[in-house]
Amino acid sequence: MKSVQEVLRLSTDFLAAKKIDRPRRLVEDLLAHLLRCKRIDVYLQFERPLEESELAVFREWIKRVSKNEPIDYVIGEMDFFGAAIKVDSRVLIPRVETELLVELAAKKMVGVQSLWDICTGSGCIGISLKKKFPQLSVSLSDLSLDAWTLAQENVKRNQLDIEVCLGDLFAPFFGKKTDFLICNPPYVSSTEFLSLDPSVRDFEPKMALIGGETGLEFYERLAEEAPLYLNPKAKVFLEIGALQGDAIKDIFNSEVWANKMLLQDLSGKDRFFFLEKQ
Repeated sequence: MKSVQEVLRLSTDFLAAKKIDRPRRLVEDLLAHLLRCKRIDVYLQFERPLEESELAVFREWIKRVSKNEPIDYVIGEMDFFGAAIKVDSRVLIPRVETELLVELAAKKMVGVQSLWDICTGSGCIGISLKKKFPQLSVSLSDLSLDAWTLAQENVKRNQLDIEVCLGDLFAPFFGKKTDFLICNPPYVSSTEFLSLDPSVRDFEPKMALIGGETGLEFYERLAEEAPLYLNPKAKVFLEIGALQGDAIKDIFNSEVWANKMLLQDLSGKDRFFFLEKQ
């Protein structure tokens, strides 16, 4: 048997030799998950021997991250704005930026009775907002059968009453309208996709990343179709690419919108677009 300290050292050296970024932090996070403790508390268990069964699991995790597989897929779950979200290769890994999107949207919920989370992926946006605002009628939708299945799993995991729909953009909502639309669509262009970090490009679903040749195709569809599905004064919150702000403003130039606002992420980059219908 090896101690936690030995495993930390050996695994860090192994990942460093594989040129994996921040190898020690990765190993600390994996050990914390294995030991079911906070990362800082790993250091309080340095002398603890790991059982062979624990070592077998940990070796498999290290093998996976050594190939650039994202740690969130290896661990298989994460906390997102107070919701327990299962993640795997069927969906994108929720980012810090998307958590900020939820935080911003939560400030706009006055008077909102219904919310649609379109291109939902894991369901993290709609699920976390439903947990914060239990009175909301929330619907999730995605074109991907894999994402639809996982979103259902996450709804059950969080014990919520949420509709999960399968279909392309507004197809599942024919004849209906909502007070709030939130969407984090695919917005990477075909060219940009080739330059993404291998941990993203090689493991996360292309369908959830690539928005088309320009990366703006989903926003063009949303600009055309969304007004038909929105109640008067309805609100829309979109996540966008950091260099897409000006293009997005041009796309949503219709007079149907009473209010439009481009917002930045924690790095000061354009990341969100807010709209309010007349």
